Amino acid sequence: MLGVFVLLADFFTKQLVVETLPLMSYHQPYYPYGGVGVFQNLFGLEFSIVHAINRGAAWGMFANWQTYLMIVRFLLIGVLVVYFLFYNKKRSWNIPLALIIAGALGNIIDYFLYGHVIDMFHFILWGYDYPVFNLADSAIFLGIASLFVITWLEKKTIKTLSH
Repeated sequence: MLGVFVLLADFFTKQLVVETLPLMSYHQPYYPYGGVGVFQNLFGLEFSIVHAINRGAAWGMFANWQTYLMIVRFLLIGVLVVYFLFYNKKRSWNIPLALIIAGALGNIIDYFLYGHVIDMFHFILWGYDYPVFNLADSAIFLGIASLFVITWLEKKTIKTLSH
């Protein structure tokens, strides 16, 4: 159910951005960068909602190889779905895996709808222009980070119990 919610929220936020905001332009180098300002200079942080496109993977890497990237994405999602449905024995991994799968599917759907991924969250952190991202990317990050934390906590618990 969480995966469906993530997919729907990702789809609708991207659709809203596509329909209401012009493409982000670095010719507009000042806040909110052609988008909607959320906050500026909040302890050195800036955040705006923009309309950016990404033809590659994270940070636009491999943008010249979209077809190969799509094949790799499909294979990874297939492996994750098979693992999730048939091999995962840890209930604590269900939510993180659902987040990763839903986020990856959200970005694949973009490829078929728009020919690229729609990104919208633009942060500037103490002068560093962080790459623009979307809800699907956030779900993938949260899923992966959760798996690391869960694994670390499980190992720590096992180590504590064995002493």
